[in-house]
Formats: sequence, structure tokens, C-alpha cells
Amino acid sequence: MASDAVRRLADEPVDHRFKGLPPDAQAAGLTVGELAAQGRDLYTGGFTTPVLTLDADALEHNLTVLGEYSARHGLAFAPHGKTCMAPQLFERQLAHGAWGITAAVPHQARVYRAFGIPRIFLANELVDPAALRWVAAELVADPGFRFVCYVDSVRGVQLMDRALQGQGARIDVVVELGAGEGARTGARTDEDCRAVADAVAATGTLRLVGIAGYEAEVPDADPEKVHAWLRRLTGLAAEFDKAGRFGPDLEEIVVSAGGSAWFDAVADVFEELPELSRPVLKLLRSGAYVSHDHGWYGRLTPFNRVPAEGGLRPAFRLWTQVVSRPSPTQAFVNAGKRDIAYDLGLPEAELVRDALDGTERPATGIRVVKLSDQHAWLETGSAEDLQVGDWVALGMSHPCTIFEKWPLIPVVGADGRVGDYVRTFF
Repeated sequence: MASDAVRRLADEPVDHRFKGLPPDAQAAGLTVGELAAQGRDLYTGGFTTPVLTLDADALEHNLTVLGEYSARHGLAFAPHGKTCMAPQLFERQLAHGAWGITAAVPHQARVYRAFGIPRIFLANELVDPAALRWVAAELVADPGFRFVCYVDSVRGVQLMDRALQGQGARIDVVVELGAGEGARTGARTDEDCRAVADAVAATGTLRLVGIAGYEAEVPDADPEKVHAWLRRLTGLAAEFDKAGRFGPDLEEIVVSAGGSAWFDAVADVFEELPELSRPVLKLLRSGAYVSHDHGWYGRLTPFNRVPAEGGLRPAFRLWTQVVSRPSPTQAFVNAGKRDIAYDLGLPEAELVRDALDGTERPATGIRVVKLSDQHAWLETGSAEDLQVGDWVALGMSHPCTIFEKWPLIPVVGADGRVGDYVRTFF
């Protein structure tokens, strides 16, 4: 059931803040909920280009697939909310069995709490005093709130302890095991992890509850290397448990990993985890699955290796319009870097919708070759491929940088009608 805060999103006015929405909806003073209730046709209902859309069926499919995958493999699931920063989607993820939502920075956690998220896993060491005091205040105010974050250095632990003195709350932490030399964050050696754990034990403000990391940062990652690193992670968890590092008041031990490229390896290795002194919360954190994409994650998804386990569908489509056709081999559409994710590759032309009769055809022979701020440069095979005014649908890579460019995204059904809008908070 939607929280009051999520329900109130429908009361926002349709106005200039939201790209691509029908201008007449603003003129009529409609709210987002009122516009959704009209179920307007995306192509004839007054929407302007460029406009980013989410496919309703693909979205529900992806939410279901990862929810079922996690349950089937005995994994708790805390999808990374930085991908979409969309409270409506968080609630749907929780409804599909998610344990909580993962964050990367304090701002994201504050958004989550504003919309009632009860469990947050912050996949970073948190050393900002103001943010730590905010977390402590949230824990004091709401005994049902669960918060877990990384620690990966003795100094970080000391800074956290200093900031939390007198705040009346103890924060749960997991030691982050780094993925190797040249990787991103995390304690590099097992001995470093032990030193961080000892530093936590010396405080009265932190509680060590587990071990975590991010396997996609393993240098030159392949199945063998990723499995080996994950076994090192679970081995540390078992070692810490045997040594009594987790303390007597802990009800469960947290072992967490898992992005969107290797969750099959996480499932394999976490299943091998020996029985520990307390139940283990085996926490997966994949995030990009919610919308998937047309390129990068389409190539990386573990479902390519284990197709019998399911599959994901790209849910995004950016509809643009041809605004210039200066030569038979060149066309320009009205979306560029301000609208399109491009950090993991240029978008791919998928469909062409004729401006006169509305017929759709594959974008055969049409290729995006360059982006300007407000234009995509298209290369075409012949003068007949495109006409000024035609709509061109683009598929893009990297859900995280697609979502962030659009504060309100129409959700389109199979009949082409927009029945919902997803609000983002970046």
C-alpha cells in the first residue's frame, strides 16, 4: 500500500518543471494524478518531444523477475535506490519482497526516509558528522528503523565514534572488503579488515553486524575471479563469527554483495556459506534491473549466462523528433546530452514513427554518431529513411544516468496510453 508521502506525489501540479508533458495540462491546472487518470495517448495526447517513457509491462516484469530470483536463491534483497531515486518504484520493490533499499550517500537516505523506507543499507563509509547525527536522530525517533553502513578504515571508525558521542544511538556497520588493488573502496587485506573490526569493538557507538563488498570492482573480473573474491568475503564472515567479533546481542549476521552484473555468482557463493552462530542475512543489492537498458546491462546481465533463471526487458524509450534533414545521409533530432545518458555509449535508434500517419517501422540503417547539448546527430542510409517531423525512439545504456535527467517519467501501457508517472528525486 502506498505511503501518504507517495500518494501526495499525485497532487503535484503539472508545470514547467517536467519535460515532455502536455502544455494544455498545465494550462488547465491539472495535477499529476488528474493527468494520469485521463490515460492520454502518448502520441496524440499532447506530449511534446523529447519525452522519456517507461514501459509498464517491462517494468512489472523486471520487478517480478528479481524478486522471484532472490527468493528462489534464499537471498534478501536491498536494491540500490540510487539507480532510479523514485519512491513509487521503491514501494513496488518492497511489495515484491525487498528487505529494504540501498543508498550511496546521505541525501539519498534522507529521500528514502521522507517516503517512509524502513530499512536502509548505505554502501559507503559515512564520516560526515552532520549526516551521522541525522541518522542517529532517525534511529532514536523511530525504533523500527534499521540502518546499516560500511566501514573500511580505522580513522573512519574513529570519526564516526566522535560524531556520535552523546547522540543516544548506536549505528550498525559492516566491514567493507575491497575487491583488490586498483579497485574502488574497501579495506584491501584481511588484516586491514580485522583492524577495522577491532576499532569498531572499541567504540560504544557502533555495532559490527557483518561483512560486505562489491564484486563488480574485482580487477579484470571474470567468473573465476569473482567467485574467488566472494569466497574470501564469506570466509571472513565465518572467521569473524568464530572469533566472536559480532558480539552477543546480534540477532543476525549480514553478508552483502551484488550489483547487476554478477548476482548469479553471489547466489552461488552465498549458498555455500557454512552455518554460523546466528542466522545470516544474505543481502543482494542489484539496482539497474528495475529498468534494465538497451546496451551495457543488456550485455552484462547474468541472465545471459543462466537464461533458464529468467530475463530482463529494457523499459526505457526516449522519443525524439527529427527537426532537421540537411542531407540524404544526415538528420538531427531534438534531444542531446541534456536528455540522453551517454556515459556508457551512444544511444541506439530503435523505431521510427511517421509524423503523418503514425505508422511505426524499425530504425533500420539509422545510427546515432554524435551528441550535442540539445541534438543527436543521426547518420542515415538514404533520403527515404527519415523525414522532418518523424518521431525516433532511442534506446540507451546505464539506467542510473537515464533516470537522473528526467524528474517525471510517463509510464506507458501496451495500448500506448499513459496511466502513471514516476517522480524522481536526484
